Amino acid sequence: MPTTRFAVPGRIEVSGRAATVWQTATLAEIRRETPRTATFRLAVPAWAGHLPGQHLMLRLTAPDGYTAQRHYSLASAPDDSGHIELTLDHVPGGEVSGWFHTVARPGDTVEVRGPLSGFFAWPGDRPALLVGAGSGVVPLMSMVRHHRLRALDVPLRLLVSARSPEELIYASELGAETTRVFTRSAPQGVAVGRMAATHVAPHLAERPSGGWEAYVCGSNAFAEHASRLLVAAGQPVERIRIERFG
Repeated sequence: MPTTRFAVPGRIEVSGRAATVWQTATLAEIRRETPRTATFRLAVPAWAGHLPGQHLMLRLTAPDGYTAQRHYSLASAPDDSGHIELTLDHVPGGEVSGWFHTVARPGDTVEVRGPLSGFFAWPGDRPALLVGAGSGVVPLMSMVRHHRLRALDVPLRLLVSARSPEELIYASELGAETTRVFTRSAPQGVAVGRMAATHVAPHLAERPSGGWEAYVCGSNAFAEHASRLLVAAGQPVERIRIERFG
Protein backbone atom coordinates (compact mmCIF):
# COMPACT_ATOMS: atom_id res chain seq x y z
CA MET A 1 0.00 0.00 0.00
CA PRO A 2 1.43 3.42 -0.94
CA THR A 3 2.43 5.66 1.93
CA THR A 4 3.03 9.37 2.50
CA ARG A 5 6.67 10.40 2.14
CA PHE A 6 7.97 13.61 3.77
CA ALA A 7 10.65 14.77 1.34
CA VAL A 8 11.47 18.13 2.96
CA PRO A 9 9.83 19.96 5.90
CA GLY A 10 6.31 20.97 4.94
CA ARG A 11 6.37 19.38 1.50
CA ILE A 12 4.51 16.10 1.07
CA GLU A 13 4.64 13.62 -1.77
CA VAL A 14 1.56 11.43 -2.06
CA SER A 15 1.20 8.40 -4.27
CA GLY A 16 -1.81 8.65 -6.60
CA ARG A 17 -2.57 4.92 -6.82
CA ALA A 18 -4.52 4.75 -3.56
CA ALA A 19 -6.91 7.49 -4.72
CA THR A 20 -8.63 5.00 -7.02
CA VAL A 21 -9.37 2.47 -4.26
CA TRP A 22 -12.39 2.56 -1.93
CA GLN A 23 -11.39 2.07 1.70
CA THR A 24 -13.44 1.42 4.82
CA ALA A 25 -13.36 4.30 7.29
CA THR A 26 -14.57 3.93 10.87
CA LEU A 27 -16.10 6.91 12.66
CA ALA A 28 -13.94 7.50 15.74
CA GLU A 29 -15.16 10.83 17.13
CA ILE A 30 -17.74 13.58 16.60
CA ARG A 31 -16.99 17.17 17.68
CA ARG A 32 -19.53 19.97 17.54
CA GLU A 33 -18.13 23.12 15.90
CA THR A 34 -21.23 25.34 15.55
CA PRO A 35 -24.98 24.76 16.00
CA ARG A 36 -25.20 23.29 12.49
CA THR A 37 -21.63 22.11 11.85
CA ALA A 38 -19.63 19.21 13.27
CA THR A 39 -16.27 17.54 12.70
CA PHE A 40 -16.19 13.80 12.09
CA ARG A 41 -12.89 12.03 12.79
CA LEU A 42 -12.45 8.86 10.73
CA ALA A 43 -9.96 6.06 11.23
CA VAL A 44 -8.54 5.00 7.85
CA PRO A 45 -5.52 2.76 8.61
CA ALA A 46 -4.44 2.48 4.96
CA TRP A 47 -4.84 6.20 4.15
CA ALA A 48 -2.03 7.14 1.75
CA GLY A 49 -1.73 10.73 2.93
CA HIS A 50 -2.91 13.99 1.40
CA LEU A 51 -1.93 17.56 0.71
CA PRO A 52 -3.65 20.38 2.60
CA GLY A 53 -6.56 21.57 0.44
CA GLN A 54 -7.35 18.22 -1.18
CA HIS A 55 -10.70 16.44 -0.86
CA LEU A 56 -12.07 12.90 -0.98
CA MET A 57 -15.09 11.02 -2.25
CA LEU A 58 -17.29 9.51 0.45
CA ARG A 59 -19.85 6.75 -0.15
CA LEU A 60 -22.76 5.61 2.01
CA THR A 61 -24.57 2.37 1.23
CA ALA A 62 -28.08 1.67 2.55
CA PRO A 63 -29.24 -1.84 3.57
CA ASP A 64 -31.18 -2.12 0.29
CA GLY A 65 -28.02 -1.40 -1.72
CA TYR A 66 -28.78 2.25 -2.53
CA THR A 67 -25.63 4.38 -2.52
CA ALA A 68 -24.98 8.10 -2.17
CA GLN A 69 -21.63 9.71 -2.91
CA ARG A 70 -20.35 13.17 -2.03
CA HIS A 71 -17.09 15.12 -2.33
CA TYR A 72 -15.83 16.56 0.96
CA SER A 73 -12.77 18.65 1.73
CA LEU A 74 -10.28 17.29 4.23
CA ALA A 75 -10.05 19.41 7.37
CA SER A 76 -7.11 17.65 8.99
CA ALA A 77 -3.45 18.30 8.41
CA PRO A 78 -1.47 15.44 6.84
CA ASP A 79 0.03 13.19 9.50
CA ASP A 80 0.72 9.53 10.14
CA SER A 81 -2.02 8.94 12.72
CA GLY A 82 -4.21 6.85 10.42
CA HIS A 83 -7.04 9.35 10.92
CA ILE A 84 -8.59 12.06 8.79
CA GLU A 85 -11.23 14.67 9.63
CA LEU A 86 -14.22 16.08 7.74
CA THR A 87 -16.23 19.09 8.91
CA LEU A 88 -19.77 19.01 7.56
CA ASP A 89 -22.68 21.44 7.55
CA HIS A 90 -26.07 19.92 8.27
CA VAL A 91 -27.63 20.68 4.90
CA PRO A 92 -31.47 20.74 4.97
CA GLY A 93 -32.66 17.64 3.14
CA GLY A 94 -29.11 16.42 2.60
CA GLU A 95 -28.89 12.65 2.41
CA VAL A 96 -25.28 12.29 3.48
CA SER A 97 -24.89 15.27 5.80
CA GLY A 98 -28.25 14.42 7.38
CA TRP A 99 -27.04 10.89 8.12
CA PHE A 100 -23.82 12.16 9.69
CA HIS A 101 -25.61 14.71 11.88
CA THR A 102 -28.61 12.66 12.99
CA VAL A 103 -27.74 8.96 12.68
CA ALA A 104 -23.99 8.41 12.72
CA ARG A 105 -22.31 7.21 15.91
CA PRO A 106 -18.70 6.24 16.71
CA GLY A 107 -18.05 2.77 15.35
CA ASP A 108 -20.15 3.27 12.22
CA THR A 109 -18.36 2.71 8.92
CA VAL A 110 -18.40 4.50 5.55
CA GLU A 111 -16.28 4.20 2.42
CA VAL A 112 -13.78 6.81 1.24
CA ARG A 113 -11.65 7.24 -1.84
CA GLY A 114 -8.88 9.76 -2.25
CA PRO A 115 -7.17 12.08 -1.92
CA LEU A 116 -8.45 13.85 -5.02
CA SER A 117 -7.40 16.96 -6.99
CA GLY A 118 -4.12 18.76 -6.63
CA PHE A 119 -5.21 22.15 -8.01
CA PHE A 120 -6.30 23.58 -4.66
CA ALA A 121 -3.54 21.90 -2.67
CA TRP A 122 -0.93 23.87 -0.73
CA PRO A 123 2.27 21.87 -0.12
CA GLY A 124 3.65 24.45 2.30
CA ASP A 125 6.39 25.74 0.04
CA ARG A 126 5.09 29.27 -0.77
CA PRO A 127 3.40 32.16 1.06
CA ALA A 128 -0.32 31.43 1.30
CA LEU A 129 -3.14 33.96 1.58
CA LEU A 130 -6.30 32.03 2.45
CA VAL A 131 -9.76 33.55 1.99
CA GLY A 132 -12.91 31.66 2.95
CA ALA A 133 -16.52 32.02 4.05
CA GLY A 134 -18.76 29.66 5.98
CA SER A 135 -17.75 26.04 5.46
CA GLY A 136 -15.28 27.27 2.83
CA VAL A 137 -12.85 27.55 5.72
CA VAL A 138 -12.58 23.73 5.94
CA PRO A 139 -9.82 23.07 3.35
CA LEU A 140 -8.11 26.29 4.44
CA MET A 141 -7.99 24.99 8.02
CA SER A 142 -6.13 21.94 6.77
CA MET A 143 -3.49 24.37 5.49
CA VAL A 144 -3.38 26.33 8.76
CA ARG A 145 -3.02 23.12 10.77
CA HIS A 146 -0.27 21.88 8.46
CA HIS A 147 1.55 25.19 8.86
CA ARG A 148 1.43 24.84 12.64
CA LEU A 149 2.17 21.12 12.80
CA ARG A 150 5.29 21.45 10.67
CA ALA A 151 6.31 24.79 12.28
CA LEU A 152 6.74 26.30 8.82
CA ASP A 153 8.46 29.67 8.41
CA VAL A 154 6.69 30.53 5.16
CA PRO A 155 4.08 33.30 5.69
CA LEU A 156 0.43 32.29 5.94
CA ARG A 157 -2.63 34.50 6.51
CA LEU A 158 -6.31 33.60 6.78
CA LEU A 159 -9.29 35.88 6.11
CA VAL A 160 -12.52 34.18 7.12
CA SER A 161 -16.10 35.40 6.89
CA ALA A 162 -19.04 34.14 8.96
CA ARG A 163 -22.50 35.43 9.67
CA SER A 164 -21.87 35.63 13.43
CA PRO A 165 -19.30 34.55 16.04
CA GLU A 166 -21.55 31.57 16.89
CA GLU A 167 -21.35 30.39 13.26
CA LEU A 168 -17.59 30.79 12.89
CA ILE A 169 -16.21 27.28 12.36
CA TYR A 170 -13.03 26.48 14.37
CA ALA A 171 -13.46 29.73 16.33
CA SER A 172 -11.45 28.49 19.32
CA GLU A 173 -8.61 27.31 17.08
CA LEU A 174 -8.07 30.44 15.01
CA GLY A 175 -5.02 32.46 15.99
CA ALA A 176 -3.01 35.55 15.17
CA GLU A 177 -2.82 34.58 11.48
CA THR A 178 -6.59 35.12 11.15
CA THR A 179 -8.68 38.16 10.25
CA ARG A 180 -12.34 37.59 11.14
CA VAL A 181 -15.22 39.22 9.25
CA PHE A 182 -18.84 39.03 10.46
CA THR A 183 -21.72 39.83 8.10
CA ARG A 184 -24.79 39.69 10.40
CA SER A 185 -23.66 40.21 14.00
CA ALA A 186 -20.30 40.73 15.67
CA PRO A 187 -18.72 41.21 19.08
CA GLN A 188 -19.01 44.68 20.54
CA GLY A 189 -16.67 47.11 18.83
CA VAL A 190 -16.30 44.99 15.68
CA ALA A 191 -17.82 46.31 12.47
CA VAL A 192 -20.50 44.22 10.75
CA GLY A 193 -20.43 43.87 6.98
CA ARG A 194 -19.29 42.02 3.93
CA MET A 195 -15.59 41.32 3.33
CA ALA A 196 -14.13 44.48 1.84
CA ALA A 197 -10.97 45.99 0.39
CA THR A 198 -9.99 47.17 3.87
CA HIS A 199 -9.67 43.53 4.93
CA VAL A 200 -7.71 42.38 1.88
CA ALA A 201 -5.42 45.30 1.01
CA PRO A 202 -3.20 45.19 4.14
CA HIS A 203 -2.19 41.61 3.37
CA LEU A 204 -1.34 42.38 -0.26
CA ALA A 205 0.76 45.28 1.00
CA GLU A 206 2.94 42.84 2.97
CA ARG A 207 4.45 41.47 -0.26
CA PRO A 208 6.34 38.45 1.14
CA SER A 209 9.27 37.10 -0.83
CA GLY A 210 7.88 35.36 -3.89
CA GLY A 211 4.46 36.94 -3.45
CA TRP A 212 1.25 35.34 -2.25
CA GLU A 213 -0.47 32.28 -3.63
CA ALA A 214 -4.14 33.02 -2.89
CA TYR A 215 -6.66 30.27 -2.07
CA VAL A 216 -10.35 31.24 -2.11
CA CYS A 217 -13.09 28.86 -0.97
CA GLY A 218 -16.81 29.47 -0.50
CA SER A 219 -20.07 29.85 -2.37
CA ASN A 220 -20.11 30.98 -5.99
CA ALA A 221 -21.08 34.51 -4.96
CA PHE A 222 -18.38 34.73 -2.28
CA ALA A 223 -15.70 33.32 -4.57
CA GLU A 224 -16.45 35.94 -7.23
CA HIS A 225 -16.55 38.76 -4.68
CA ALA A 226 -13.34 37.75 -2.91
CA SER A 227 -11.48 37.24 -6.18
CA ARG A 228 -12.40 40.73 -7.36
CA LEU A 229 -11.14 42.17 -4.08
CA LEU A 230 -7.84 40.35 -4.44
CA VAL A 231 -7.31 41.47 -8.04
CA ALA A 232 -8.22 45.06 -7.17
CA ALA A 233 -5.63 44.96 -4.38
CA GLY A 234 -2.92 43.80 -6.80
CA GLN A 235 -2.99 39.99 -6.58
CA PRO A 236 -2.13 38.47 -10.02
CA VAL A 237 -5.18 36.64 -11.31
CA GLU A 238 -3.08 33.63 -12.33
CA ARG A 239 -2.09 33.20 -8.67
CA ILE A 240 -5.63 32.88 -7.35
CA ARG A 241 -6.93 29.35 -6.84
CA ILE A 242 -10.66 29.00 -6.31
CA GLU A 243 -12.79 26.18 -4.93
CA ARG A 244 -16.54 26.77 -5.04
CA PHE A 245 -19.55 24.97 -3.62
CA GLY A 246 -23.29 25.31 -4.00
